[in-house]
Amino acid sequence: MVSRAQPGTDLIRLAWPDVGPAEAEAVAEVLESGQLTMGPKVDEFERRLAAACGTEHALVVSSGTAALHLAVLALGIGPGDEVLVPAYTFPATANVVAMVGARPVLVEVDPESMNLDPGKVEIGPRTKAIIAVDLFGRPARIEELPDTVPVLEDAAGALGARRGGRRCGSLGALACLSFHPRKIVTTGEGGAVTTDDAELAVAIRRMRHHGIEPRGAFEIAQPGFNYRLSDILCAVGISQLARLDQLLEARTRVAAGYTERLRGIVETPAADEGDVHGWQAYVIQVEGAADVIAALREQGIEAQVGTYALHRLAAYRDQGEFPEASRVFDRAIALPLHTRLTDSDLDRVAEALTSLVSK
Repeated sequence: MVSRAQPGTDLIRLAWPDVGPAEAEAVAEVLESGQLTMGPKVDEFERRLAAACGTEHALVVSSGTAALHLAVLALGIGPGDEVLVPAYTFPATANVVAMVGARPVLVEVDPESMNLDPGKVEIGPRTKAIIAVDLFGRPARIEELPDTVPVLEDAAGALGARRGGRRCGSLGALACLSFHPRKIVTTGEGGAVTTDDAELAVAIRRMRHHGIEPRGAFEIAQPGFNYRLSDILCAVGISQLARLDQLLEARTRVAAGYTERLRGIVETPAADEGDVHGWQAYVIQVEGAADVIAALREQGIEAQVGTYALHRLAAYRDQGEFPEASRVFDRAIALPLHTRLTDSDLDRVAEALTSLVSK
């Protein structure tokens, strides 16, 4: 839906990637080199990502969804298997499970954190893994999950976040990142898998490149995909990652500005005590969210749903009712969040929300 600003107002965009001269210079350097893909920038970006996440390995791929797909395959998941997935998350989290022939089993979420509720997890005879999402950058309570099956951390929006003293991206057997333009670090499109497991890393490296063995003579034991990330995009990622702390600090300031203005007006997001929120999105909860979103857009403020209640989509409607996931979906609003927002922008969003909620 196209946002329509009132006369005399500027559009407040939902997202705006923080890219500039450093990224442009990095791309120009790659173009000049003639090595546009499968070159040194891929290795450099992977080394820096592994360091940022505190893992032994990072494998970059073409999208966050590609990262999830390869991670599920690397765990050996396939037909007849089940994977536990939050009932409230972006559909890609469940889609990749379905696309390998396994069954995504939805699990209720905690209404306050909006993350998977560990108390609702039930391991069945066919359960092969749990996908825990650090939703909107808020670290999931992964340590409370059963340790009888592998946990895949969907950290798509949580680069820079921490659960206690541990970095998101290192909380499971493997983790997946996204570099979509709404994420804190962007390459335009792109993703990565992080892990400490050398065998999983080799499997992912092989599958992202047609199934070709990573070293030795050319051989393909099993077919794979072309999920590579180009040197051009890795160059952008390297420049972005060098500013990770700065970017997170800037988004944290914006989030704090919203919370100060909206406390007592709507339910505002936060991380658990001792955690660091990644602030991929600032998602409030309020009654009648759909009407509020429409009214904000009419005033030139881009806002949208937080994410999706999967059981309300046709593909997953056979799994029954999940009241908390439905309640969160009906109440959640993602507000504009990016580093170009000014105090006057935050004032305008807060004033609009206060007026709408108090009606």
